[in-house]
Amino acid sequence: MVAVIGASGELGRRISHGLAAQGARLLLVGRDAARLAVIGSAPQVIGDLTDSGLAADVGSAAQQHYGRLDGVVIAAGAVAFGPLADTPEEVIEEIFLVNAVGPLWLIRGLLPELKQTRGFVVTISGVIAAAPMASMVAYSSAKAGLAAATDALARELRRDGVSVIDTQPPHTETGLAGRALHGSAPRFGTGADPDAVAARIVRAIENDEGTVRAEDF
Repeated sequence: MVAVIGASGELGRRISHGLAAQGARLLLVGRDAARLAVIGSAPQVIGDLTDSGLAADVGSAAQQHYGRLDGVVIAAGAVAFGPLADTPEEVIEEIFLVNAVGPLWLIRGLLPELKQTRGFVVTISGVIAAAPMASMVAYSSAKAGLAAATDALARELRRDGVSVIDTQPPHTETGLAGRALHGSAPRFGTGADPDAVAARIVRAIENDEGTVRAEDF
């Protein structure tokens, strides 16, 4: 059973469909119940990564509906643009909560279940983690922190049999840039096809690939 965090987003929805096509049973987690319902009839948890109690809600729902938790895919995220000097403090805080702190809270809270099933965790730090950009300082550093955390966590959990996979896709046409918490997106050019990116992430889970870098997409 796999919990997909951010399943109501463009990439999370596609990953959910890809996992279901491979026979996975799902727990759909997101902030928008209506958008989750469109994905399918799988059980839902309405919640936000910035809530430190989300892990307890996800773990409880997994046990209630399936009696186990085999994997977690964290596909939620938030972005901001503009010089650091012009970025409000509350935006910087939100960027780190959504992209780094929240995922660590979630993973920490679900480790007992994942250790029991020798399951897996998937994060999406993106190419920005390895190639930081000007006018994206907060986002770059939060995603780099997430990538470093998952690398360290993979080593930490090796003896427990829990796989940790960090995926670093290139800029992808999910519409996230148009929903920035602050500022306007620069011209990125045409991004990657979200269907192809989601399929590659599902394949990484099937093959237990570890870090999947931008050039691997």
